[in-house]
Parts: sequence; C-alpha cells; structure tokens
Amino acid sequence: SSGVQGIGVNYGLVGDNLPQPSAVVDLYKSNNIDGMRIFNPNHDVLEALRGSNIPLIVGVEHKDLQSLASDAYAANDWVQTNIAAYSPGVPFRYIVIGNEVIPGDLAQYVLPAMQNVQTALDSAGVQVNVSTSVALSVLGSSYPPSAGAFTPEAQTYMEPIIQFLATGGSPLLVNVYPYFAYRDNPAQIALSYALFTSEGVVVTDGAYGYKNLFDAMLDATHAAMEKVGGADVAVVVTESGWPSDGGFAANISNAQTYNQNLINHVGEGTPRRPAPIEAYIFAMFNENQKEAGTERNFGLFYPDEQPVYPISFV
Repeated sequence: SSGVQGIGVNYGLVGDNLPQPSAVVDLYKSNNIDGMRIFNPNHDVLEALRGSNIPLIVGVEHKDLQSLASDAYAANDWVQTNIAAYSPGVPFRYIVIGNEVIPGDLAQYVLPAMQNVQTALDSAGVQVNVSTSVALSVLGSSYPPSAGAFTPEAQTYMEPIIQFLATGGSPLLVNVYPYFAYRDNPAQIALSYALFTSEGVVVTDGAYGYKNLFDAMLDATHAAMEKVGGADVAVVVTESGWPSDGGFAANISNAQTYNQNLINHVGEGTPRRPAPIEAYIFAMFNENQKEAGTERNFGLFYPDEQPVYPISFV
C-alpha cells in the first residue's frame, strides 16, 4: 500500500446534505489531503476513489463483526465484495476491525475477525493489513505517560491483539482527543497544553519533557503497549480533532489552532518515539444527523464544501 506522506482526514457520512463522493474526492485532492478514512465500505465512495491515488482506511460495520469472527466464508465474501473488487484501483491502507469496541460486548469478536479477514485478504492477493481502532478509555492509567497501562478488562483483549499486530507488522490504530481530556478536566489541564501552544515543557517524565497533551496521550499508549510486548508495534492516530461549536471550549479559533498545529506537529513524533506520526483529522464535514452538540461540529468543511476555517495541509 502507498505511504501517507502528510495527514489524512476522516470522511463521515452521517448527514443528509453532504456532497457527492466524487466531489468529496476532488475536495481532498484540491486541499492536498494525503489520506482518507471511511467507517464502512460504502460502494459509492469506493467507486469515486478509483484511480484517485488517495490511500484509504476502511472500517467494518459493527453489525458484521460477529459473522466475520465466526465464519471464514463470511470474511472471504466481505473481502471479495468490498476490497478485492476495488483493488488495485483503490490503494487500501488498513482495514479497521471494530472502532472503539474494546472493552465491551463486541470486544470478543475483534481478534478472530482480524484473523479471518487477514487470511481472506492474503488469499485474495490483496496486500493490506488489518487492525482495530481503540479509544484511550482502554488505558487505566496515563499519567505520567510512562505509567501508561491498559485496564485489566481491556488488557484481556489488547494483549493478544498486540501480539497479532506484532507478528504481522501491523500498527495499532488509536483515537486521540486532547479536546475531551481538557473538557473533562479544565482545572488540571491548561488550554495551551491541549492546543500545542505551550511555550515550554509542562510535564516532565524522567528523560522526557512534554509540551503538549497529544504527545503525552500517545506516549501513555506506547508505554501500555510496551508492557504487553508491543514495543515494536507502530501506532497510527486514526482520529484527532477539535469541535468548532456546540460545547465547552468548542469554537472556531480553538479548532483551527488545534488542527493546524496537529498538522504541523506530526512530522516530529513524540518524546518517546521521535518518528513521524501517521494521523487522520476528524472530520471532513459537519454532519447534521449526528448527536446534537459538539458531535456535529468537528468538520473542517461545511456540507456546501466551504471551509469552516482556513487550514493548510502543505
């Protein structure tokens, strides 16, 4: 699969006024956005992406997890219908087996579904890695970052998944939102630390100094992974963003500051792993059928394709 040079953007479809997929692909290209993530294998989007050279992360719908986990034929069928039928015209980057389902009722299906889908991809001759995407609620401790550790409930699932990822050379996919950490604890966390605007080191953790919350959250994840044999497993940030309206500290100024600074920062890596980070902003559009409040206001663009605020991807 082709490499993501810069930063991608999540393309959600929970709206009744969004542009046609072909127009969205053009919008990605005209803004130099280097990668896309979609949450299910929408065939209209896949068709629009043919020949675009935009690397794509595609998710499995949660309703399909159990059948993919228990039935190799279902996994083969899913791969043939949604991936092989569009390859190599669409450069698939990763297949996401479950988004933020660990821990929870669906967690038990993640690893067997990953195994079945990876086997199906291999036998179809499609070279793409599978993974799962987790929220930072999988961490029981995250401060200081070196104390990062999975909750016992999450670790039951995360430890064998990380071993699977290590064996196949796949990354763990992580959704990292300093916005929510700041919103839930503004007395303890400075806004500048959440927005990448701190002048100096805010948190010292042994040899490492942290100037921003994003790096601290990511390195807490790295530390948790190292404790279960994942020192060599890369992390891809599949979601990060800041809402422009609808809640505490959600405004255009903060959203623009956060997302532009994120784009400018990911090339540096974190104190614990100073290599460029593959990351995807959430999200492309404000989606009017999501839950009212901040959920509807993470978009970089309005549905009429006008930017919510200026942002540069180059």
